[in-house]
Order: sequence, then C-alpha cells, then structure tokens
Amino acid sequence: MAQQAYVTETDDGGSGDEQRGSRLRRLWDRLSKGWRGDPRIWRRGLVLAAVALLLALVMLLHSRIPNAIGNLGSLTETFLPWLGILVPVLLVLGFVRKSASALIAVLLPAVVWLNLFGGLLSDKTAAGGDFTVVTHNVNADNPDPVGTARDVAASGADVVALEELTAAAVPTYEKTLVSTYRYHSVQGTVGLWSKYPLSGVRAVDIKLGWTRAMRAAVATPHGQVAVYVAHLPSVRVKIEAGFTARQRDKSADALGEAIAAEKISRKILLGDLNGTMNDRSLNAVTSQLRSTQGAAGDGFGFSWPAAFPMARIDQIMVQGVKPVTSWTLPRTGSDHLPVAARVRITTGS
Repeated sequence: MAQQAYVTETDDGGSGDEQRGSRLRRLWDRLSKGWRGDPRIWRRGLVLAAVALLLALVMLLHSRIPNAIGNLGSLTETFLPWLGILVPVLLVLGFVRKSASALIAVLLPAVVWLNLFGGLLSDKTAAGGDFTVVTHNVNADNPDPVGTARDVAASGADVVALEELTAAAVPTYEKTLVSTYRYHSVQGTVGLWSKYPLSGVRAVDIKLGWTRAMRAAVATPHGQVAVYVAHLPSVRVKIEAGFTARQRDKSADALGEAIAAEKISRKILLGDLNGTMNDRSLNAVTSQLRSTQGAAGDGFGFSWPAAFPMARIDQIMVQGVKPVTSWTLPRTGSDHLPVAARVRITTGS
C-alpha cells in the first residue's frame, strides 16, 4: 500500500521540472488568452513599436546625435546604458496591449543594448597583477577627510590619486596618509600619494587658469610608470542651455595632448573626468587609453553620485600596462565612490 501511494503521488504531482514546466505553460496560456486567432494583434501597439524602433536608433546611432544644440549627443552618451531600462518597460506594455508588432519591435533595442553593453555584464576580473592604483574625488565639502584618507589607504593601493583637494584639507590628508605613503605631491587641487619614489613631478596645463591636473613618474619595482591625475571641469544640465560642457571638452583636449607627448610608454590616468567612456567629447583621451573597468571589471562600475551611482565619471585608464581587475570601493564622506584597479606592468620603458 505504501508503494502504491508513492506511485500515485508521483503520477499526480510529477517531478519538480515537470511541475515548473506545467506552471510556465499555464502562465503563458493566461497571458496569451485572447491573442490566438485575433488579427488585431498586428494592428495594435503600432505607437509602441515605433517607440521601440526609435529607441534602437538612438542607441545604435548615438554618435550621430549632434552636439550643436545643448550638447545633446554628449548628454545622451553619458547616460546611454540607462536607456536599456526602457526595453522591459516596452515589453510589458506590449503584453498589456496584446500587440505582436510591439513585442517583435522591442527585440531590436534589446539586441542593440546587448551589443553595446553586454560585455560589461560578465566578470572579466583575473588574479595576479603587481601594481594597484586608486583614484577618488574626495569632495571639497567632505565632512570626514580623516576617515576618507584612512579608507583609501586601507585599500592596499600602491598609488592613490585625490581630486578636489582644498588648501585647508591638504594637511589632514598629508598627516593621515604619511604612514602608508612615503612620497607625495600636491599640485593645485589634485594630489598623488605613492609607496614608490616620484620624479618629474609637474602640473599639467588643461587650459583652466589654475591647476587641476598633474604628472609624475613612479619608480615601481617593475620600472617607471607615468601617472597622470586630472579633474576635468564639471558639466551642468540646464534647461536654457542643455548639457554645458564646453570647458570640460577644451580641458580634455589639452589633457589628451599632454598624454600623447609623454615619453614613458607605460601610462596610467587617474581622475574625475566628468564624463563616461561613451562621451565622444573625451575622444582626445579615450582614443589613446583604455578603461580598466571595460577591460577587467565586473559590471558598469558606476561611481557617481555615491548615494545612487548612475554614471562612471571617475576613471582609471591605461596604456602599456595590462588591467587585471577593476572595482569600486565603499562609500566615504564624498559624493563620489573611490575606484580602484590592479594592473600588470608589461615590459618596456
């Protein structure tokens, strides 16, 4: 009797996979009820289908969106990954409208988004590496510079770049970091702290009238590396002017020229660029260097604003060294998250 009861239970309930499959079939039947045999499923939702096609075109041709009016192209490129949120929204609306046209059309923006950003969804981190760097916009109004300095030092970085330093806060950072970093230099509002000797330290002119960028050669155990620290001008979104980034773009061009003239082939750029890798206006920099997050990160690595990161405007970019892993550090007293990367220094000078 016990065996017969067992057989009956198996026949009625089926295996776990069979039960899940049955539930999915019943769910699909409910969703598709009323669709079958309804010729209107192709005529309904044409507006949704048009929106889906427009979304795909915006993502596919974002580099063609002109900057002449309010830097609309750069604004779109700054938040380009977030356009993907509209794909599931359109998908749900297509189901609600029972529109086959909309559901088929929404496949196009989904494919375009995956082509642009699907690679960032996989974990590209690897083990190893011999040089760790951190960059952090510490925020001029940071209420806890001591805690912020301790947090970045605790990351184990060999080199730390800080941006948006104030004259009043610099002594605090110097005092807190001196036990970990024997060598450092502050140029204007940016600074570099290193476990290894620095040479050739100088300010970099990015056409602002005051210093927000610097360069130093770091004598690592594996050879010299040219390290640049930069804080490009902020951008603003204004109703009357759009995305105002002219000064940022001018400074990016100047920074790109300085990096191109660098004699040391191994280069690392650390800083707040106030722009993403998709922004064409940073091409003078991004055409020379590659992002550690894109090459060796896990996810998008958004760094700003710290409370709810929506864009990666804090960058670690390299040339002549191999990114191994890239990540964001926990929130400090700043409105930016610190970002870190570990690299393998290649041969050559």
